[in-house]
Amino acid sequence: MSGIDIVTFGCRLNALESEVIRRAADAAGLDDAVVVNTCAVTAEAERQARQAIRRARRARPDARIIVTGCAATLARERYAALAEVDLVLDNRAKLKPESYGLGAAAPAVLCAGHTDERRLRAYLQVQQGCDHRCTFCIIPYARGPSRSVPFAEIVAGARRLIAAGASEIVLTGVDLTAYGADLPDRPRLGDLVRRLLAAVPELGRLRLSSLDPAEIDDATWALLADEPRLLPHLHLSLQAGDDLILKRMKRRHSRAQAIAAARRARDLRPDIALGADLIAGFPTESDAMFQRSLDLVGECGIAFLHVFPYSPRPGTPAARMPQLDPALVRERARRLRDRGEAALAAELQRRVGSESAVLIEAPGRGRADCYAGVRIAGPAEAGSVHRMRFVGVAQSQLIGVPA
Repeated sequence: MSGIDIVTFGCRLNALESEVIRRAADAAGLDDAVVVNTCAVTAEAERQARQAIRRARRARPDARIIVTGCAATLARERYAALAEVDLVLDNRAKLKPESYGLGAAAPAVLCAGHTDERRLRAYLQVQQGCDHRCTFCIIPYARGPSRSVPFAEIVAGARRLIAAGASEIVLTGVDLTAYGADLPDRPRLGDLVRRLLAAVPELGRLRLSSLDPAEIDDATWALLADEPRLLPHLHLSLQAGDDLILKRMKRRHSRAQAIAAARRARDLRPDIALGADLIAGFPTESDAMFQRSLDLVGECGIAFLHVFPYSPRPGTPAARMPQLDPALVRERARRLRDRGEAALAAELQRRVGSESAVLIEAPGRGRADCYAGVRIAGPAEAGSVHRMRFVGVAQSQLIGVPA
């Protein structure tokens, strides 16, 4: 067996970068290799990566095993010491073809995008790194300070993705609302979105990835209200619903600010759907504190909930705080997921009888403007966009018929 296999852990940005890794490795002429793109968010993520490395060596004993990503950047020696590993690359080196020769480090390519051929949706990285230090997070140490991609590179990247067949682009980054702070004219995310849509009129569908509710700028709010090509879906990085836990996390928003951001989004765009990240079982979280996170799902009207059971990450301040029983953490994560499933069911039911544009991702399957999955009866070409009326709900998806 030969060829390149890439095993990806972690966030959407890592998934995007895995496609860049594939192109870089192909350009370098690499063959018969397995690249493990690691995540460092939790100790569990690292454990899974080590398991994947061992499995890769058993499955392909003659292949070159290359380890990269955030965990490898933070603990290069640890991974280099593994008998199964041939090469370790940090986050900057992994995106360069020359790294897959002798492994020499090289500057990172910040503007990167790929098209998911199953869904015809493309991710365009416009920002990298983070200047903040949330107590549970090791990522700023793995990816460095916030760096923004210059506007001309973003436009060129968007045009390449559209030429490759993308029908929708999602702007992504480690801390997307920090975009522009390091550029000469200090543009904000809303400035970028407005200029990008003007410069690339063929871009018909633009979506934003995770946003910090404390840092959404006025230009972004204005575009959400007035720009139909900016899709009615926001994902908020909330993490908790209790003010003391938010303070101990060193988050930049309060519970009241989170609720206010959700209400403002809904006032400006009544058809909007909201997603959010929440962490269950953060150190010192009491039953009452957890209840406030549960309640936040309804108070913010969150439809797409991502739940993360807390696990201590060595090297972070939170890992030195009083920890909860792991069984209690798992139970709270389950309760949050149950609340999220109920909220999604209610959100989908609320949309029955309404209409929306739907991007056809594959035969019988699409994605509504609000991000909900759609089951479609009848033929439709992948990559096309059709107006649909929603007539029911099945298996956490809307049922759509031509409007």
